[in-house]
Amino acid sequence: MTKTKKDWKKLGEKAVPYLLLLPVIIYYTAFWLHPVLVSIVGGFTDPAGHFTLQNFAMVIHDKGFVPALKNTSIIVIFSVTLEFIAALFLALLINRKFVGANFFLFLAMIPMALPSAAAGAMWITGLTAHGWVNSLLYYLGFLEKGKSIYWLAGSNTSLLALIIVIDAWQVIPSVMIILLAGLQNISEEMQEAGYVFGGDYFTVLRKITLPLLKPTIQTAVILRLISAIQIWLIVVILLGFSRMPVLVERIVYYHKVVHGLDISYQMATGYTIIVAAIVSLVSLAYLQVSGAFKRDREAEA
Repeated sequence: MTKTKKDWKKLGEKAVPYLLLLPVIIYYTAFWLHPVLVSIVGGFTDPAGHFTLQNFAMVIHDKGFVPALKNTSIIVIFSVTLEFIAALFLALLINRKFVGANFFLFLAMIPMALPSAAAGAMWITGLTAHGWVNSLLYYLGFLEKGKSIYWLAGSNTSLLALIIVIDAWQVIPSVMIILLAGLQNISEEMQEAGYVFGGDYFTVLRKITLPLLKPTIQTAVILRLISAIQIWLIVVILLGFSRMPVLVERIVYYHKVVHGLDISYQMATGYTIIVAAIVSLVSLAYLQVSGAFKRDREAEA
């Protein structure tokens, strides 16, 4: 049966959304799906192209794997916790709409606007013996003339703390913006009702604001968990490769620094798949825990 002009018109109308999505589909296929599939295949094949699990065994026995896993775990735990608490405090403060709140928001967002490479360059010049950090401490009276703090010469613990602080400085604004958007979508009438029934600020915050903010908190924490696991550039800029290994830094190390080795590609893809698995498991675990916590609260209510 031949199609009428009306049928062709309906078919064209149905095809328009897919045609509009086609450039996006092509882009993601070429620049996301294809590299992902190549990495997965590379992670499960040896240099000869045969299926193997030996790549993951090599990664696990790599002398940098355990330190990288440990350092990444410490950064994730402390960085995400610190950033969430600080971002929630700032979001609650700005949401009160005090005089100058918009200007304060502008200042708080400046670190977020800096690319990671620019932030790293700024801090590497500041943390040298005669950098601007020591100069600032001297002019504020915290350092004596002629003395310097060697920020990048400390122990692994002090360097981890330094990385966490610098990462928090740059990332807190983005988490704050997500939480602030969630706060501004909460009905003021519901919060005012809490005050009417005798609740103080902290009671309303705990009983009304935070439960309503939970979907936004989940989004912010999951995004932050993923980005914290993937931290590497600021570490490499400040400390170079291998001094304080983290998981993604190992991927870049084998892919760019020692790419001429026979096992470099297999090590890089093996690390890539392990990092992707960790990111997925951590996100699922957080969703499971937060969901169980919600069910417990509902059961108590």
